[in-house]
Amino acid sequence: MFFIKTVLCKAMQELNLPTYQFRLKKENELAFIFDDIRKKFVVLTPEEWVRQNFIRFLIEDKKYPASLIGVEIGLKYNQLQKRADVLIYNKQGSPFLMIECKAPGVKISQDTFHQIAVYNMSFKVSYLVVTNGLDHFCCEMDYNDNSYHFLKMVPDFE
Repeated sequence: MFFIKTVLCKAMQELNLPTYQFRLKKENELAFIFDDIRKKFVVLTPEEWVRQNFIRFLIEDKKYPASLIGVEIGLKYNQLQKRADVLIYNKQGSPFLMIECKAPGVKISQDTFHQIAVYNMSFKVSYLVVTNGLDHFCCEMDYNDNSYHFLKMVPDFE
């Protein structure tokens, strides 16, 4: 186990987030990053790099407790097994905020918002976030009005 400088790994593109330190390792030409939530090393893909940085942002800057964060949470949609990238629960244990992560090279599109909206049919969270590490979009859901509005930033943990 060792630290790899950001510039040494293609997946580790500079993001529009604060800079954090991660536990990294390399095995058989594959880079791995330690996921503090799942408590294991996972393959370091560009999407995983965004996920790990955004999770760290939520914990360190937005003060979300790590114990309330779930990664790759399963759900069923049209008899298909799907996974939400990141799901955050409130203090009562109910889903509160869901995040869809894309690699930095993936443009955030209407399809991305459709994907997270479909997943949200299972969870009914208060906030949806879509990020590619460079662009971040957060919207607050209003189920009474069947509407949503975009926020300038992800809310701090309450």
